[in-house]
Amino acid sequence: MKRLFDVIVSLSVLVAFSPILLLVALLVRTKLGSPIFFTQIRPGLHGKPFKMVKFRTLTEQKDESGHYLPDADRLTSFGALLRSTSLDELPELWNVLKGDMSLVGPRPLLMEYLPLYTPEQYRRHEVRPGVTGWAQINGRNAIDWETRFQLDVYYVDHQSFWFDMKIIVLTAAKVLKREGIQQEGQATVTKFTGSGKN
Repeated sequence: MKRLFDVIVSLSVLVAFSPILLLVALLVRTKLGSPIFFTQIRPGLHGKPFKMVKFRTLTEQKDESGHYLPDADRLTSFGALLRSTSLDELPELWNVLKGDMSLVGPRPLLMEYLPLYTPEQYRRHEVRPGVTGWAQINGRNAIDWETRFQLDVYYVDHQSFWFDMKIIVLTAAKVLKREGIQQEGQATVTKFTGSGKN
């Protein structure tokens, strides 16, 4: 039932929001240049890698050595607007349609984090990663890593259709309020370096 719901909703939203997707794509091309999309390999169900796609929100600025500048230096006001409204996340519905992701589940993080998880934290990969999740409506990027993983595992243990509906409704409210977009002093969130318990 969850997979059927994911397919129906993601396809419906992609079709209904196609003019918005096209407009955002044109704005990204105009304001940030090419490429329009940001793609990155992320761990999915059981840690299996997949290519996640989002609208790009950062410039391509590099230092004299050819390395990208910190995210905070590359995040423009336009990119910050896309993130705060979650419009940059809309292309992830394609990942949902393909079966890489679900509408609701723990957010897909970085592949490099996999060996850093404790066995309990790794349980977040027992379900498909989501466009939104229980951690996203309980602080999003503003909470610490330990709390985020606890919330992710709580979702794994309590997932249900009605729990997903609750998360989707609360996500819409969070997006409208633009809460929890970043940690204090960060463009988004600090990198996870391990809990010290693994």
